[in-house]
Amino acid sequence: MSNPVLSAISDRRSIRKYTDAQLTKEQLETLLKAARESPSARNAQPWRFSVVQNPDILSEINAEAKKNLGADLKDIFHGAPTVVFLSGDPEWMWSAVDCGIAVQTIALAAHSIGLGSVILGLPDAAFRGDRAEYFGQLLKFPDKFKFVIAIAVGVPAATKKAHPIEPDRVFYVG
Repeated sequence: MSNPVLSAISDRRSIRKYTDAQLTKEQLETLLKAARESPSARNAQPWRFSVVQNPDILSEINAEAKKNLGADLKDIFHGAPTVVFLSGDPEWMWSAVDCGIAVQTIALAAHSIGLGSVILGLPDAAFRGDRAEYFGQLLKFPDKFKFVIAIAVGVPAATKKAHPIEPDRVFYVG
């Protein structure tokens, strides 16, 4: 079976190298509209989207994450010109799941308009250290909201082959 949505799912790749070109206002609004249209448990929409296009802020978060991880990583944002940070209410049971759905929607929407993306968990390290509150305020997280997940987006400068599909990861029960 083939259709545009299934093709986008099959063709999308996690991009880890971007050009310097910044997203246009129309591209960014398209991605954020798609994200806000994502389903969420009980239509709670427990997410907030913090868009960062300032390289100094991304560099600061990158440095803190690397410090807290104690790892010699390069740029955890892979040089993307735009990163969308999703924060959620930790008291809402399905906040992480709902934010995960929204970030996947952004990834597919980005692919559909010729952009690349990579979903990111590593920034979490910056929000677990001494500067967690500072970064939450910097990114305008609402009170009590916490970092959940992020996505880097930009014009791809490179791509890669599809990963192998592991058929032994599916079990039919009953």
